[in-house]
Amino acid sequence: MGTEGIGPNGLGPAGLGAAAMGAAALPPRPAALLCVWLLLGSSWGPGPPGVGAVPRPTATYVLDAGSGLGRQFDGIGAVSGGGATSRLLVNYQEPYRSQILDYLFKPNFGASLHILKVEIGGDGQSTDGTEPSHMHYENDENYFRGYEWWLMKEAKKRNPQIKLIGLPWTFPAWIGKGENWPYDYPHVTAYYIISWILGAKQYHDLDIDYIGIWNERAFNSKYIKLLRYTLDKHGLQQVRIVASDRLWEPISFVLLLDSELHDVVDVIGAHYPGTKTVPNALLTQKKLWSSEDYSTFNDEVGAGCWARILNQNYVNGNMTSTIAWNLVASYYEDLPFGRCGLMTAQEPWSGHYKVEAPIWITAHTTQFTQPGWSYLQVDGHLEGGGSFVALTDGLGNLTIIIETMTHNHSQCIRPPLPHYNVSPQRATFYLRGSFYLVETLQVWYSRLDFESANSILFKQLQPLDVWRGSFSIDLDVDEVYTLTTLKTGRKCSCPEPPPPQPFPSNYKDDFNIRNPPFSEAPNFADQTGVFEYFINGSDPGDHVFTLRQVVVQRPITWVSDADQTISIIGNFHWVNLTVTCDIYIEKQDDGGVFIAGRVDNGGIYVRRTKGVFFWVYADGTYRVTGDLAGEEVLMKGLSGVRANAWHTLTLNIQGASASGLLNGYPLWENVTISKPSNGWAAIGTRSFEFAQFDNFHVEAS
Repeated sequence: MGTEGIGPNGLGPAGLGAAAMGAAALPPRPAALLCVWLLLGSSWGPGPPGVGAVPRPTATYVLDAGSGLGRQFDGIGAVSGGGATSRLLVNYQEPYRSQILDYLFKPNFGASLHILKVEIGGDGQSTDGTEPSHMHYENDENYFRGYEWWLMKEAKKRNPQIKLIGLPWTFPAWIGKGENWPYDYPHVTAYYIISWILGAKQYHDLDIDYIGIWNERAFNSKYIKLLRYTLDKHGLQQVRIVASDRLWEPISFVLLLDSELHDVVDVIGAHYPGTKTVPNALLTQKKLWSSEDYSTFNDEVGAGCWARILNQNYVNGNMTSTIAWNLVASYYEDLPFGRCGLMTAQEPWSGHYKVEAPIWITAHTTQFTQPGWSYLQVDGHLEGGGSFVALTDGLGNLTIIIETMTHNHSQCIRPPLPHYNVSPQRATFYLRGSFYLVETLQVWYSRLDFESANSILFKQLQPLDVWRGSFSIDLDVDEVYTLTTLKTGRKCSCPEPPPPQPFPSNYKDDFNIRNPPFSEAPNFADQTGVFEYFINGSDPGDHVFTLRQVVVQRPITWVSDADQTISIIGNFHWVNLTVTCDIYIEKQDDGGVFIAGRVDNGGIYVRRTKGVFFWVYADGTYRVTGDLAGEEVLMKGLSGVRANAWHTLTLNIQGASASGLLNGYPLWENVTISKPSNGWAAIGTRSFEFAQFDNFHVEAS
């Protein structure tokens, strides 16, 4: 008993050891869970009896696969997209980009994710930006746009067993034939999705494992059935359908009523379920997933949220997969939901990234389980608060993950978390059946520190000896333990990345690249519309390689996209800046483009964006506005600009004053700017229209 104390000075793990002789002598019981709520007194403490020892309540738990297994485990994953959350990742230089990818996907290294879920780009705003479609127009196919193809290949390169999921948030306009709805012509929508799956295989040798319907929007039974039929027709029987990536209802109820739909849906995916399911979902006997969860700032509280739901989504809700939004916070932090990724990589210009605590919380599960393992049938609630899950591969291996996250230290962004209590406790586990032969368990430990930010993350402790099929563990609050027969766990000791640096204050891009590795220029973050590298074959030479806005119809939207297109770049905290760019209006008569500074918004809030916008129009006029919508007019007049000709715009903002130049000559000046006080630089167009940009330059002070 003397070997089973709390850690010295209360630091580190509370204590591990073989079960006390008296506890181990208890006879085995047939029930899956034994709750013997005792006070053991001071003999468990580090000092003499009665001195410095804290009595801990104890409970016992039995783990036995002999009475049958629980549900099959489907894996832990994360979302890239929904949207543009990996936008800046692709611009990192080596070796930093590969290091980030290793932390996410490499087995037994970091997060070691089992699942990668990506957005099927649809040209519309899907939270933090737009992602380009593989079919902007009905007669257009291009399977090299964006970065999700690249990301899936990098994930597969590191883990060939990783599961891939595709899900649309938005759709290009031609799908709806003028309506903001993808289901009026279900055969068209099915063709579009199937094309993406086939393109993944044909051009990238990627096998898509699961396909979704429409993120967090209405599902359509006729479409889902047609999608299944079309998948089978194209030899894609292995692709499974997840529905409906929204709430448990009404999809669960409809599946119970419609046997044909029940036959074609493989997984019910709910978002932010709060670790709970509903009776109808259980009645379907389908796989239940939390197909989007977390979405929380990635500090210690975010890690606590993630630790709690990774366990309790199964313990409370029978969910066999939990997928985090988002994979990596690789978007400008001042966009909505900044740093809501498992790690942060938002500075490709400096190479800086940060392996946040949620990465190591993920590792507690992912490094010691695999899809295809099974949960044990056991009530995973700890008597003193917190939870545990136990999984086996059916070959004798056993992994137990324990979490004791307190309420205030584990609140996710949604839904609200009802109050509960967690207290220090002792847990005694009895291993029965085939697990009785286990003699040693490897131990990995995390403790989230909310006082001194001195958390212990994914630390390997001394192995735990199992004595006569039992062991005890002292648990303090805000801890995570993994106890496992597997010896493959690893915490990477990689070199530190470069220190953080702000976005360069003097930044230029002439877009002169013949074979760009990606379709979008570095660091530009499209918020409405899509801006792509373009080869202007008709140009005599000065503007052969340009950046072109290519979305010419408002897409089927997921949120309220702006009526104008816009791509932001730079440092949100810029105050004084000069933006210069060559522009080319392609739309006759009512076309128009802008350059802007102090742009204060984007993402799902793009319609309310303020800033200083310098517009020129094909009818020969110009305007200066204080907003993207163009409603707050600060100055207007004649410019002489026409379509199908190159012009150079310059916007200078200093303090409370702004001025503009056209082709190097003053066009307007001394416009008073009251707000916003800071923001990004930006380019864009008056409407969904073709337009080109070249020789972009921003200088901030």
